[in-house]
Amino acid sequence: MSFDTKNIRNVALLGHSGSGKTTFAETMLFEAKALTRRGNVTDGSTVSDYSDIEKERGSSIFSSMMHAKWKDSKINIIDTPGFDDFVGEVVSSLKVADTAVIVLNAKSGVEVGTELIWEYVENYKTPSLFVINQVDHEKADFESTLEQTKSTFGNKVIPVQYPLQVGDGFNTIVDALRMTTYVFSPDGGRPEKKPIPESEMQRAQEMHNALVEAAAENDEELMEKFFDAGSLTEEELAAGLRIAIAHQEIYPVFCCSALNNMGSGRVMGFINDICPSPADRPEAPLENGDTLACSSDDDATLFIFKTISEPRIGNVSYFKLYSGALKSGDELVNSNNRSTERISQVYLANGKDRTQVDELKAGDIGVTVKLKNSHTNDTLNPKGNDRKIEPIQFPEPRVRVAVEPPGKADMEKLIKALNSIAEEDPTLILEQSQTLKQTLLHGQGQLHLDLIKHRVEVMNGISMEFIKPRISYRETITRAANTSYRHKKQSGGSGQFAEVHMRIEPYFEDMPDPDGLTVRNREVEDLAWGGKLAFYWCIVGGSIDAKYGNAIKKGILSKMEEGPLTGSPSQNIRVCIYDGKMHSVDSNDMAFMLASTQAFKTAFKEAKPEIMEPVYEVEILCAEDVMGEIMGDLQTRRASIMGMGSKGHYQKIIAKVPLAEMYKYSSTLRSLSQGRAKFSKKFAEFNSVPHDVQKQLIAAHQEEEAAA
Repeated sequence: MSFDTKNIRNVALLGHSGSGKTTFAETMLFEAKALTRRGNVTDGSTVSDYSDIEKERGSSIFSSMMHAKWKDSKINIIDTPGFDDFVGEVVSSLKVADTAVIVLNAKSGVEVGTELIWEYVENYKTPSLFVINQVDHEKADFESTLEQTKSTFGNKVIPVQYPLQVGDGFNTIVDALRMTTYVFSPDGGRPEKKPIPESEMQRAQEMHNALVEAAAENDEELMEKFFDAGSLTEEELAAGLRIAIAHQEIYPVFCCSALNNMGSGRVMGFINDICPSPADRPEAPLENGDTLACSSDDDATLFIFKTISEPRIGNVSYFKLYSGALKSGDELVNSNNRSTERISQVYLANGKDRTQVDELKAGDIGVTVKLKNSHTNDTLNPKGNDRKIEPIQFPEPRVRVAVEPPGKADMEKLIKALNSIAEEDPTLILEQSQTLKQTLLHGQGQLHLDLIKHRVEVMNGISMEFIKPRISYRETITRAANTSYRHKKQSGGSGQFAEVHMRIEPYFEDMPDPDGLTVRNREVEDLAWGGKLAFYWCIVGGSIDAKYGNAIKKGILSKMEEGPLTGSPSQNIRVCIYDGKMHSVDSNDMAFMLASTQAFKTAFKEAKPEIMEPVYEVEILCAEDVMGEIMGDLQTRRASIMGMGSKGHYQKIIAKVPLAEMYKYSSTLRSLSQGRAKFSKKFAEFNSVPHDVQKQLIAAHQEEEAAA
């Protein structure tokens, strides 16, 4: 059966690794009777973590789609990984979720992974609630975790429940919304409802009043009733809370033990009764600036938020139906590439298992297979409609490695396998760098890249190694130099002759014309690798025909593309050709090209050359107690600290760090911080390398050339 839009709930489970999201999802399915037996992470039997690598690691790596029926509603549940290396899975899940359920670990409090995820929750303006899990752990501290949640996420955090006791004896939850106590048997499951103990009544009533005030604040009529009666009915309270949570005015807090199945059913009930349906959410933004209402009466608009490739099946596409109704056999057009796709089957997913259905309605999430030309971020519509849902903005890569197979013959197969994975994973970028002469992988962290390596080797049977990537250095000059070069070659028949006199100097915008030279023609060219070449023709008297100008320029560019010092591209140089000689018979384009190449090479080395390195601005978020070690490590990386501050209850460090010093930084930072830090980086500028580093780079290049 298909569910109407108002009876659909789309929920993403978010949180730091180890908070218990996968176990919580398993318990949600069990409570909804979608499972007859709960699996567990330890033995790899959960619905969510079904891939071999997840079972082996005992943690989520991919987002996983599940669903359950609760009362008259269908709750779609997306379990997401907690490691920041797999943030792409989190971002794509948040794109289609209407509620974020943020799972916290009662023994660890608000961890950095949770705080970082919150940035994406705020970007999508997703209604949210918190579940403090593992309150039965011997080191659980519910009160401390609740206070951290309030201090980190603000005064909109309002507890709905609290445990009567924590640790091994946990079995009772005081619920201030319904003003009752839930007492669980040792096996968990459906609790017994009991009155709130007198000793807890004052706290429960204060919490209840806070919820009533939050509900009334968003509706004038409710506010008047609240002032008149001093309270609200259960229906009025539910209506007010529904508005408040939909507009991100409150973030309710629940508690549970997912492992022992205590409290998850209450969360399911709240999601069903209070959390927004897709119809309650703001209209979806389109790429052209328009918006799209979630209505089954409109044309079907389908957005693919996740693509995976399965053996013997091919592409499996996870999508949200933003409007209309979708049936098996429908033909839709991809608005990005205009290809027509037939939706042969429509499925609902529970982990790796898929159930075929006849129809889905607006707001629902489903799966289809074997789409030929459609992938993540594509929008499909009926013919004649070209709506495009605003695409998911994935975070920029933070780490990079070079890859190589054991032999050159395997490179083509390796590239094909990596391209296939990159189609599934938009946070992975494959680059074949002509400048560096390496194949590069850009990812979110070392764990992310290690997973890619595992998939290539296990699923594709191709061995590959990660090696240190080369750095895209640049070469330039710091003063002017004049030189000349004569190319002369005679070997029977016609020979080759060309003589070129040139001046080279550092180039900058709006620089004055060269002293003592008459400029006949000037060209300023943007170089493919960045920077500029200013080429001035200053020949007076016709010592060289202007027709050789292009050949001379071509010779200069050939040497700039592989610079004289290290073979790195050269940039921001002005070259003035002011004299030379030619021969009526032996001069030709090739001769002048060779002469200009040698003249440029000689002049470059006399113009006080320097090597420039790419420098990145790095932002690090970390716990205060590891800040000293992280700062010390940055100093060993030639970093310049640009600023320090705080973000939430984490410390923020902003530094400029040479890219050459960032190799494997992701792993180092994780080790230094015990996983309680993260970094992002963006290109800042090219800066001169220190003199000793320049000498090392030149010597290394000379050794490579000698060995070649």
